[in-house]
Amino acid sequence: MNMLTHEGRYAEQLSSDDLLQMYWHMLLSRRTDERAWVLHRQGKIPFHISSIGHEALQIGAAFAINRGIDYSYPYYRDLAFVLTCGYTPLDFMLGLFGKEGEPSSGARQMPSHWSRKNLNIVTQSSVVATQVPHAAGSAFAIKYRISQGLQSGDDDTQPRLAICSLGEGSTTQGEWHEGLNWAGVHQLPFICIVENNNYAISVPYEKQAAMSVAQRAEAYGVKGVQVDGTDPIKMYEVMKEAVERAYSGEGPTCIEAKCHRLVPHSSDDDDRTYRSKEELQAIKQFDPVPNFRNRLMEEGILTEELENEYEDKAKQIVNEAHRTAEDAPYPDPAEHLSFSHNFAPDSRGDF
Repeated sequence: MNMLTHEGRYAEQLSSDDLLQMYWHMLLSRRTDERAWVLHRQGKIPFHISSIGHEALQIGAAFAINRGIDYSYPYYRDLAFVLTCGYTPLDFMLGLFGKEGEPSSGARQMPSHWSRKNLNIVTQSSVVATQVPHAAGSAFAIKYRISQGLQSGDDDTQPRLAICSLGEGSTTQGEWHEGLNWAGVHQLPFICIVENNNYAISVPYEKQAAMSVAQRAEAYGVKGVQVDGTDPIKMYEVMKEAVERAYSGEGPTCIEAKCHRLVPHSSDDDDRTYRSKEELQAIKQFDPVPNFRNRLMEEGILTEELENEYEDKAKQIVNEAHRTAEDAPYPDPAEHLSFSHNFAPDSRGDF
């Protein structure tokens, strides 16, 4: 019997190969992320903001969409999501070092401002939550194009939804409310993922809002759903439901994925000043990478031999990305005076 038959009608369709691919992307993201922390501690890069603890929900979300076709507006903590959608560890490392060839902005922006035109990944502002009305605007354009017969509603070669993500702290920004209101009024093919790790940097959620994110979304006519964001299968199930709702014209969804940030907010943060030793120790049990690995091993899908192959492969990829990025030249300063430079050579067209 499929290990996922009890998880829902979408999850039970995942094959063993699908599950292994989900685990591989979680592992690659974790090893890439860990290397970034080491590089920062060595003084080789100035800044890093981590996805450690968030990998499961991001992989579940990425596997549910039409990757590279549907529009995505990821936020700074979405390393696992963008790697699953086609970013590479080298792309990420070039951003960390601010080197020539960085695909998002030609090293004009801080790291983790994801953008890849050929993957329909749209960059964010450093101001949090601004990606929400942007994604809602893209969703409006999709609905308009379909209503005018400019594209088919079931054409998998065209974007059929827009997805954005952000932390729960960003839901106190006005842009989140404006974006959700627009999506609700027009019943758009729009999905907002709120990665609720309970802390807006150092402020716990109970000091941010009096009700859940999902409940607040409902007030705008957006279907609100809560899910265990430490389980990639549960996230895939609710995300797939939201995708099918968007594709079929049933309107927007806001998914509140509950998770734990297992590291400080960023390399500039010391979370020991607002989280006790006991809390930091307790949340380790929710680490999605070893938990999913153990589950796959218990079901006989992942073996020790294959796990070792994955680890060796991830180490090789990360080492090569690190060396290449560190050795790469810095961009020509003159190029930073022009925005005509095509910093994604495999894109669908010049920026």
